[in-house]
Amino acid sequence: MRRGRTYEGLTPEGERIVLWAQRILADRDSLKSEVDALRTGLSGRLRIGAVPTASGAVALLTGPFCGRHLVTVELRADLRSEDIFRQLQNFEIDAGVTYLHRVREGFRTVPLYEERYVLLTEDSSADGLGSGSEATWAEASRLPLCLLAETMQGRRVLQEVFSEEGPRPSPRVETDSVAALFAHVRTGRWATIVPSAWLNVFGVASGMRAVPMAAPSRAVTVGLVTLARDPGPVMARTLMDLARTAEVTAAFDRLSGSAAPGH
Repeated sequence: MRRGRTYEGLTPEGERIVLWAQRILADRDSLKSEVDALRTGLSGRLRIGAVPTASGAVALLTGPFCGRHLVTVELRADLRSEDIFRQLQNFEIDAGVTYLHRVREGFRTVPLYEERYVLLTEDSSADGLGSGSEATWAEASRLPLCLLAETMQGRRVLQEVFSEEGPRPSPRVETDSVAALFAHVRTGRWATIVPSAWLNVFGVASGMRAVPMAAPSRAVTVGLVTLARDPGPVMARTLMDLARTAEVTAAFDRLSGSAAPGH
């Protein structure tokens, strides 16, 4: 521990000791869960962290999982990608649902779906998008936009595409909540760009229109992430196995193709 007039935090050695202590406690809990699962079936608490843009899709995992096992699910649905990896390493969550294009070593992944984007706007604003069935990124940049905050990975993906296409958007509203984006668009004043998967959660309300974004049609893989441990916790292993089943794979395949344009 660094000593002084005030607490200055742990030394590097102290931080390593804390990490080892967390690992020992996690291994103890994993052993207990493994023994309980052998005796009476899987039970306990499954902790999942998700980025906001993927939180609506987590139900495709938790529904079948709870249907097969007597477990309680705790979902933390407002995490950044870096928060998910950090909490996995600190044994604060059992699994995460996040973007897979920048996964570091030490993690296991199962791809779930491809995230594609739609422009969500009121009908009158959509009339000015041209005659095509898609919206260009240049057209979207000229609309009064509300977008995710720049600290969110979903926003950084959009920024990369806008940078490739030229004009960068100047959103008047930024938030860390996808639900807040939908709420703002419903006022009739704003437009936003959201993952098409969220149309399955909120739908497209009367007076609103969802228009697929034109090329470059950026698709980013979203997947399930756990720590690469042998043997891994039985709860995390079972969830990973479920994510690979035909039932769950088919559900996420339908989600990937859900960019329903129009009303």
